Amino acid sequence: MRKMKNSQRLFEQNTRPYVFFLIAFAVVTLVMKSYYLAAAEGVVILALIVYSVIARSRRRKALLAYIESVAYDAESAKNNTLLNFPLPIVVFRLDDSRIIWGNEMFFSISGLLGTRTDISVAELIPEFSGKWLMEGKTQCPDLLELKGRKYQICGNIVRSGKDEGEQHFMAIAYWIDVTDYENIRDEYALSKPVAAILTIDNFEELMKNQPERVRNDLRDAVGDKLDQWGSHTNGIIIRYDRDRYLFLFEERYMQDILSKKCDILNEVHQIISPSGIHATLSIGIGRDGANLSESLQFASLAVEMALSRGGDQAVIKNKFSFDFIGGKAGEVESSNKVRSRVMANALESLIKDASRVLVMGHKFSDMDSIGGAVGVCSLARKNGKQAHIVADTEKSSAKPLIKLLRRSSEYENVFISAQEGLLIADGKTLLVIVDTNRPEQVEDLRLLQSCNHVAVIDHHRRAATYIDRADLSFIEPYASSVCELMTEILEMCGDAPKLLRCEAEAILAGIVLDTKSFTMRTGDRTFDAAAYLRRAGADTVAVKKLMQNGMEQTVAKYKILQSARLYRNMAIAIPETPQDRIVAAQAADELLNVAGVEASMVIYPLEDGGVFVSARSIGDVNVQLIMEKLGGGGNRAAAAAQISDLTLKQAADKLFAAIDEYIDS
Repeated sequence: MRKMKNSQRLFEQNTRPYVFFLIAFAVVTLVMKSYYLAAAEGVVILALIVYSVIARSRRRKALLAYIESVAYDAESAKNNTLLNFPLPIVVFRLDDSRIIWGNEMFFSISGLLGTRTDISVAELIPEFSGKWLMEGKTQCPDLLELKGRKYQICGNIVRSGKDEGEQHFMAIAYWIDVTDYENIRDEYALSKPVAAILTIDNFEELMKNQPERVRNDLRDAVGDKLDQWGSHTNGIIIRYDRDRYLFLFEERYMQDILSKKCDILNEVHQIISPSGIHATLSIGIGRDGANLSESLQFASLAVEMALSRGGDQAVIKNKFSFDFIGGKAGEVESSNKVRSRVMANALESLIKDASRVLVMGHKFSDMDSIGGAVGVCSLARKNGKQAHIVADTEKSSAKPLIKLLRRSSEYENVFISAQEGLLIADGKTLLVIVDTNRPEQVEDLRLLQSCNHVAVIDHHRRAATYIDRADLSFIEPYASSVCELMTEILEMCGDAPKLLRCEAEAILAGIVLDTKSFTMRTGDRTFDAAAYLRRAGADTVAVKKLMQNGMEQTVAKYKILQSARLYRNMAIAIPETPQDRIVAAQAADELLNVAGVEASMVIYPLEDGGVFVSARSIGDVNVQLIMEKLGGGGNRAAAAAQISDLTLKQAADKLFAAIDEYIDS
């Protein structure tokens, strides 16, 4: 009412000043005793007042009529706008989503009769919630489906009038039909090209010493398996090299391939050559690329990843990550040393061009890591370069070996800290990474990031995270150890360097450690490497002494063994106190001597928090795949994982779940 009066005053003539002045003149006239004039002025004043009252009343009536007309027109326009709005609209209570009002389009899409308001929006769509409105959002984060159509809902909160002292809140929601748009988007996503590169891992061994007719039959058998596998995808499979195939198909068939876990791996494995060799296949799949070219790049990276992990598996690469399928079969040793010769020449060339050489292994270095680094030092010395080994000697499990090396004048100042390595590194420094290919596992990540020239030599399967900017990458999962690879490199050099006795023993110690004294992961090339080192002066008795434990370590090892139990043909030891890493690894090795045990694992807490798992295998179990599920890695026979932010029990439960997933897959 107050606002109405104020509005009225804006349109009314204010006659009060005129009346005031007239009264003043009349008083003055009366004082001057001009009675007739004063009387006349009084009559004028009275007439003016009457006129003002009548005029004001008329103006008020006219103004009220105008305002009512405008208000009616506005209300009518509003109602017509809401009723005829091109989008479905519904007004509902925020507390229980009960419908207060809706336009005709809303009732049409909802299938409700008339203008029913005895139902809530949640009854129409169980997934509906007004929480997003209360959070201050104007758009529902999820698409909602109603009567087979998809809707994007937008809205806002409005306050209703107070009812018995309580103020209620309502919401108004606009329903935008995005069904056609979503269908187009889904079809676009499903029709995106997926590229796959398939390669026969052991092509050379499969075809070796076979007549041409048999070779053609084997190739045809593989081709038939692949054609049959890809026939349901409406894609194309073509052979573009003697052992490689290109497979192009649409994203819509990817889920079926994943659900069957790339069963073509097992199908191809059934193909056997007359010499009894099973064919194995590696698959690299590239998906989610911006175009076909990028998907092909992803596929190429994926197949190389599969091969570096030992083959007989599928690797799927998208923009952000790698996924792995298979990989349970053992690596196939190649008798061809051509790659070793190529890598030897390439490594020598990098050493010659470098200003200095730094060698770095993984954290908590072992004899294989130190032995591999020693091999690099020997090659650097042959090419007139001083090499330094970056290692934390206090945390190393190869302290006896380091002590042995330091007795030689050539290694008196070879071992340096990571900080010292950072100080001496320059733009032409060559950093050689041995016994790991994962950046998070190296002795010092800062040193890796600061060096422009990097070479990687490793025998572990490549993980999802790997050093991808290496000038040279020599990763061979078939090898028993990095020391075996370094021995082949030294042997393949044009003018093989003369190894010091301590160097030969250091490299042989690495092979002995990782093969468990030539009982695991040992092939022809392993013995060839050992023979070369023996000829170079390595004393097997001295190597054996490097492996000996003290009485305290021996007692600690057997305490760990006492906590072991069997779980799905695996021996699991869970000591509740922190353990020495070397002792724990030795305990895992010892558990493999138990009859019926295919794999062993020792899981224990760390002094600085977290949990560590050391895993070993002697049978068909690939412990690397199990450890990868825990964020670790390694190779088929030996792997490990460090788990942060979990208690020992939680980590153990996670380990058992990973074992179940591995066995049941």
